[in-house]
Formats: sequence, C-alpha cells, structure tokens
Amino acid sequence: MSSLVPLPAHVRTTDGSLPLAGLSVVAGPSDEEQRLAAVGRDLLGLAPAESSEGATLVLALDGAAGPDGARSPERYTLEVTAAGAALTAATTEGLFRGLTTLAQLVTADDEGRAVLPAVVVQDAPRYAWRGLSLDVARHFFEPDVVERVIDEMARYKLSVLHLHLTDDQGWRLELPSRPLLTEISGKGEIGDGVGGFYTLDEFRRLQQYAAERYVQVVPEFDMPGHTNAATHAYGELVPGGEPTARFGGEEVGFSKLSLDLPETEPFLRDVFGDIAAATLGEYVHIGGDEVFTMGADEYGRFVLLAHEVVTAAGKKVVGWQEIAEAELPAGTVVQYWEVRKDTAPLRRAVAGGAKLLLSPADRVYLDMKYDADDATGQDWGASMPPVELRDTYDWEPDAAVEGIDGDAVIGVEAAIWSERIPDEDTLFMRLLPRLAASAEVAWTPASSRSWEGFAGRVARESARWRERGLTFHASPGVDWA
Repeated sequence: MSSLVPLPAHVRTTDGSLPLAGLSVVAGPSDEEQRLAAVGRDLLGLAPAESSEGATLVLALDGAAGPDGARSPERYTLEVTAAGAALTAATTEGLFRGLTTLAQLVTADDEGRAVLPAVVVQDAPRYAWRGLSLDVARHFFEPDVVERVIDEMARYKLSVLHLHLTDDQGWRLELPSRPLLTEISGKGEIGDGVGGFYTLDEFRRLQQYAAERYVQVVPEFDMPGHTNAATHAYGELVPGGEPTARFGGEEVGFSKLSLDLPETEPFLRDVFGDIAAATLGEYVHIGGDEVFTMGADEYGRFVLLAHEVVTAAGKKVVGWQEIAEAELPAGTVVQYWEVRKDTAPLRRAVAGGAKLLLSPADRVYLDMKYDADDATGQDWGASMPPVELRDTYDWEPDAAVEGIDGDAVIGVEAAIWSERIPDEDTLFMRLLPRLAASAEVAWTPASSRSWEGFAGRVARESARWRERGLTFHASPGVDWA
C-alpha cells in the first residue's frame, strides 16, 4: 500500500471503499478495549459517540496465529470492505498497532469524502524491540516535547523509548536518595542553556503516557564514564573529595567514577535502586560506553556490580557494547553502536547467552549529518560519513555483526544525541524522515522491503508531518511533492 509505513507483513487491496461518515466503533467490555475504541475514533476523526447511521468497525481479541505462524503479542488482522471493517488481534497491544495502520489508510474519494480503501492486512513485527534512544542530558527537553516524540514513535509502531537521562552536562531525573543530583546538576546543559530535570511525578506520567501508546520507557544512568554531572553534585565520588566543575562542552571520555572509593558502591546502589523503583518497564540501562581512563579489570568489576544491583532491584540489564568486555550473565542486552570496533567481545557475550540490540552509528544515529552540506548535524570527521535517509533504510540487521546469528538479535534502536540539538524544531528535523526508515527496518520482513517502495510511501508522510506542525529534512531520492 502506498500509504503505509512501516509496510505490513502481508497486505492485499480489494475492490471498493468504506466511508468514514457515520462509522461506529465496537469493542469488547474491558476498560482497555473500550479505551482503544475511543483511540480508534480519535485516530479516524470520528465523532466521540458511536453512531448507528453507517457501518461498523469491530475490534476483537482472537488468539489465532499471525502471518506465517507468527505468535507475537502484537500480531493483528485487519479487513476493510464496503460494508464494514474488522480488526482482530491476539492482545490489546495488537489492536493498537492495527489502529495505527487504519489511521494511515484514511484517504479521500473522488467526491472528497474520507474513506478507508477495501483491504486485507495480516501483520506482525519482525523484532519485538523497536526503539529510539533520546538524549535529554546534553540538551534537556520538557515532558510535552517528549510526549510529541512518543506520538510519532507510536504512529510508526516503535515499542521502546530509551531515555539517556545522565551525562557530563546534566542529571535529568529526581531521585529521593540523592537530591543534589538535580538540585545542583539538573541546572545547565551544553552551552548556556538552563537545563532542567523530570520530577518523579513527571517521569511516571511520561511512562504512563508512553504505556497508553504501547511504548516502554527504558531509563539510562550512564556509568562509570559520562559521570561529571554526578561528581559535580557529590565530590566524595572523586579522589580528593572536591566536586568537579560544571561541564558544558561536547568532549567525551574524561570523566569516571572510581570503584575503589568507599562512597561509590553506596552511590550505585542508591541511584539504581531509585531508578528501578521509579521504572514501570522491565529494563534499566547501565550505560558503560566511552570510558577512556579506566583499566580493564576495574571496568569489568564495575559493570558486574551495576548488573548485580539492577538485577537485585528486579530489572533486566541493558548496556552499550563496551560492557561485553565483562563476563556478562546470560540474558543481558548489549547495545551495538561502534561499527569499526573489534566485535570479538560481542561474539563472546552472545555465546554466553547475551542478546544483541542493534544501533549501528553509520545507519541509525539520527543526529549525524544528512550530507556534507548539513550545517547543524553531528560530524565525526573521516571516521563517520553522513547518514542519509537511504543509509538508515538500506541495511540488513541480521548481517550487521559478522559471526553473530540473527537469532541473537533482539531488535533495532535508532539513537539521537543532543549535543547540537537545542530545540524541538531541530530535534524533529533530525528525526524525520529517518525515524520512519528505522521503524520499517525493525518491523517489516526483509523480503518485503525495498528502497523504491519505501521512498514512495514515506513521501506521503510529509503531508501528515506538516499537518502536525513538525519539521523534517527533505532528503534527496524522495519526491516530496
């Protein structure tokens, strides 16, 4: 279908169309099914009250397998005819995914009336983890901006928002055990910005907002490097006991926590304990990247301590690919990003039962320059070429890491770092259209994807972005007109 992003697993058009005027939405008795009926009316632009004047859209739960025998909880089947429509799914999550497909199908007939084309869709995701990592530490984004990001994620069937909450420039989550982290290091960001942080209530509301759209929030406390905000608030975390100065630059790799200082382990237990207690989802991210001034032995012990603390708090562990240098317990999720680094530690980790989350920087780092003339994008020089829309789309996750079988891949997560993203317009210009491309890579079967097909379908999305007041980059190779 020319209007669907991500492309469903199986889609077949038939004759006719279903007018939206007078369409009623009927769902099961549970509170969530009734909420989804209201969501469906909103997405389709229907009147709040059900009407008996037209046809019916029926939402129903059905435990049948999805396309090609898929057992994903997100699987759904959608059938639209001139007489009505039916959306069936294994779970309410599947119903929600089907409703986002329905919303994209809305078009106008020859008389300008809103209609749904007659179609049969059988769909399920390729990967369960379809994510976006959003850096709110270098530049802080208020909750309403994050909610708008979540809205776009949900439209493209993304399932995980990974919030990079801490870094050298700022600490963005209030924690009861360590109030100075936000009282002192919640202020400031890169440059002269005022910064900010989320209160625990704001963080819970963000998670609830995401959960209503079937997006899980994964918080990250990045350690043992990227920790100047922590040592700026608590001087006892560095030798000598004096707090470090506030940092508003872009340099990385200079800061660290020291495992052998007596205050470090209690700090980790307090912070990860509070983060775990405030997290509705099942994962906590421990960071672990770009620690340039720590020996391998101390680093390995640090990672294993963080892993033990998070696991003891009842959460599963995610970390950047450097944590594969430690002897990781089975089930750890390792996030691959540095494409030119030796991947032998990743292969060892996977052999030991770890799972791999794919975020290759040359494909899905969405803060990178679109092209050589892009004045606002991130530039790593000769080590990283620009990342255009086609680069984000045209790659195969199962072949991303040599020597690792696709069965070890848990999903795909785009990332956007905010060193050079000071405001909402810049944020969305860097996200769109590449976020849609990453979403299709994560959802759609490899055999169904093609650049030409995607380029035609994503072009139509630009009209919807304009309607929602979102900026985007008009990448070459797409006829945006």
